Amino acid sequence: MAKKQNKVIFLDRDGVINEDPEHLKFQYVTKWKEFKFLPGAKLAIKKLTDAGYSVYVISNQAGIAKKYFSMRDLKFITANMMKEAEKAGGRITAAYYCPHRTEDNCGCRKPKAGLFKKALKRGPIDFKKTFFIGDSIRDVQAGKAIGCRTLLVLSGKVRSRKGKGWAAKPDFIKRDILKAVEFVLRRDKKKT
Repeated sequence: MAKKQNKVIFLDRDGVINEDPEHLKFQYVTKWKEFKFLPGAKLAIKKLTDAGYSVYVISNQAGIAKKYFSMRDLKFITANMMKEAEKAGGRITAAYYCPHRTEDNCGCRKPKAGLFKKALKRGPIDFKKTFFIGDSIRDVQAGKAIGCRTLLVLSGKVRSRKGKGWAAKPDFIKRDILKAVEFVLRRDKKKT
């Protein structure tokens, strides 16, 4: 049996690590040249790596089911994202994607918890001690479905701290991934 993973963090991709693709033709990142890291994202991943975290990216990518891009395209984008993070001193342990549409009703599409469970292949995770950083209420719902603490960033789909009409309330709200990561790391220091 794989040994317990000590420190784990989950990150959504679009709107957290890279610019939300809502302005693009298909509203998906369909090729590497469309992928634009958000300011501070590479530094945030480096800080997590330096602090000993396993960093998992989990993201819905229904553009595959809609035939806007292929799984091969997504793998190429992911490989380049990981390479750029490594050049900046960070490491993304793995990236897990749901390629399905909502109507496919699969278990891996957020707000369901299937993508989190894929990370368990690398060892047990104490989800109660784990954060999920996302940019949408769907991310918050997914994090809560698995028992994670949720951190909503205002750099993607949600742009306001006002939670009127939200289906789920995040545990914390920060401006962007860098502020979110700094918050998580400060909490770690207080515990030690």
